[in-house]
Amino acid sequence: MTASTAHENSLLTTASNSAPDTTSAPTLPDGWLAVESLDIDAQGIARRPDGKVVFIEGALPSEHVTVNVHRKKNNWEAGTVTAVHRESSQRVRPGCPHFGMHAGACGGCKMQHLHEAAQVAVKQRVLEDNLWHLGKVKAETMMRPIEGPAWGYRYRARLSVRHVHKKGEVLIGFHERKSRYVADMKVCPVLPPHVSAMLLPLRQMIFEMDARETCPQIELACGDDVTALVLRHLEPLSEGDLARLRAFAQQHGVQWWLQSKGPETVKLLDTGGPELSYSLPEFGVTMPFKPTDFTQVNPFINRVLVTRALRLLDAQPHERVIDWFCGLGNFTLPIATTAGEVLGIEGSETLVARSRDNLARNQMGRSKPLAPTAFAARNLFDMTPSQLVGDGVAQKWLIDPPREGAFALAKAMADLHQNPSHRGAWTPPQRIVYVSCNPATLARDAGLLVHQAGYRCVAAGVVNMFAHTAHVESMAVFELDPSRVPGADEAPSEEN
Repeated sequence: MTASTAHENSLLTTASNSAPDTTSAPTLPDGWLAVESLDIDAQGIARRPDGKVVFIEGALPSEHVTVNVHRKKNNWEAGTVTAVHRESSQRVRPGCPHFGMHAGACGGCKMQHLHEAAQVAVKQRVLEDNLWHLGKVKAETMMRPIEGPAWGYRYRARLSVRHVHKKGEVLIGFHERKSRYVADMKVCPVLPPHVSAMLLPLRQMIFEMDARETCPQIELACGDDVTALVLRHLEPLSEGDLARLRAFAQQHGVQWWLQSKGPETVKLLDTGGPELSYSLPEFGVTMPFKPTDFTQVNPFINRVLVTRALRLLDAQPHERVIDWFCGLGNFTLPIATTAGEVLGIEGSETLVARSRDNLARNQMGRSKPLAPTAFAARNLFDMTPSQLVGDGVAQKWLIDPPREGAFALAKAMADLHQNPSHRGAWTPPQRIVYVSCNPATLARDAGLLVHQAGYRCVAAGVVNMFAHTAHVESMAVFELDPSRVPGADEAPSEEN
């Protein structure tokens, strides 16, 4: 999300609050600002006496601060806190030495200075504000947030690598805050402890390599039992470098993969090792995957997420379910433990092939076979009503799209609702569970489903997949309203 988009969303968030009561507000010294709330990018929001909005990095609600303004527009300013004169009760000591507003600070996290419970509350507010302001939708019930470990949870990460001649060393980590430079990270508490502990040895090994100038990235992918590191290298590696990688793997218990060009070139350095996989024990499912496949960053949250999604979906043995954007089958295979029939649809042929393989593996040795399950590859960003009808009737849907959302799918649903003659014998699903990694696109799609496709948003809630970041993962549940007349729905009027 661009800075301008974040600011626009912030203004929406601010607009949802009533104006400050200036008659009872204390008079602050010149240059001080009273912080009212946080925006979607974890910036404090304050107002100058003339009403101009100021976005402040490092400031928290209820604090009195002074600010170094570095950007000005007609109706807003942006800056960084320089001093906190009255501290929020929710302010805490960051758990990482590289977090902060100082020069060179790591930009991987944005909310370590805010209590973990307050972080979740902020994300819940962002979800509610986006649903209302962008979709004119209010969930009938707000679900309890899904939370998990706040440290050591990040089992996937893309780490930049840079040989810095002036420092005479290699840096490996996330970018600095608002910078293209690589942060000088010696530890990273959001990574698994064993990965954090190997950052310095990894830096030293890359520094000793012949290819230290041509290895720009290392991608981390942890399974239940395997830690995979994918080394992006722009030139062929020397025998000496390959020997260094093998020695590092032996010492630190990692599995090296090499990537010379695009994702299709990723291959194991040495074959024959254990397989990269994660499990969903509640469903008796194990999911092998390649280190560049999409999997959830936080495996602890993912297990709870899948369990709650399936409980909300409530698929019955007589029902057919479609899992849109199914990926490797993270939801598809668990759904197949209760539904009568399942169809998983994904845009990537590679992932579809992987999901079919995972289905075959997980069918073996089960006391109760998985339901008949099929997978298909289709461009879900170019969905049409006729294609939707062609996929057949399903009583339940699960939708788990990327950040772009599922607009084409929701639009096709709306078109069929507005034009019942185009449906034929097709009927829409009675229930939809929508898992989202972007509250703005969820809100947009929710607006279509509720106001143009005949659904009610019966529940919504946040999923704290990325603790200490401003990333908002969420889930919403939609129920078909049989009383709705096609084309007759209207958006609710604006409320205070």
